Amino acid sequence: MADQHNIFISHYGKDDPHVQSLKSRLKDQGYNVRNFSIDSTKHKDGRKPSDEVVKRLLNIRIKNSGTVICLIGPETHTRKWVNYEIRKAHQEGKRIVGIYTHGHKDSAQFPEAFKKYGGPTIGWNSVDKLGEIISGKNMPYENQGGGVAAPIYSVKRIAC
Repeated sequence: MADQHNIFISHYGKDDPHVQSLKSRLKDQGYNVRNFSIDSTKHKDGRKPSDEVVKRLLNIRIKNSGTVICLIGPETHTRKWVNYEIRKAHQEGKRIVGIYTHGHKDSAQFPEAFKKYGGPTIGWNSVDKLGEIISGKNMPYENQGGGVAAPIYSVKRIAC
């Protein structure tokens, strides 16, 4: 059996079909992933929790994830919780990768927190590369069309 990888998929709620498809595609590629994010497969009782309850839940789930995947679609950049999740992932030292949602390569914009803290971005059809990123093997940068792209910002790394 393949190693299990804990992930958190940061997404706009209406992009849930992309979340389910992504999980299925990773499984089909042989990656055993456990998604800690809130999606349609998680129980929802219809009540709207307070912001503090949401933060506490997100903090726990992000802390227990090795990689945070941000689904980048046309509305993702407008969602306050997506920005919160990315900032929290950065604070926790998690791998942060962006993946463009299928069919939205031309209309996708990066959330502000992803511009600042995000890692590589890959196209929707690069699930094999995403599996390698989750496994810690490969960190490619792709543009919206799937070609090679430079990082959003140059980051100077220093040893402490």
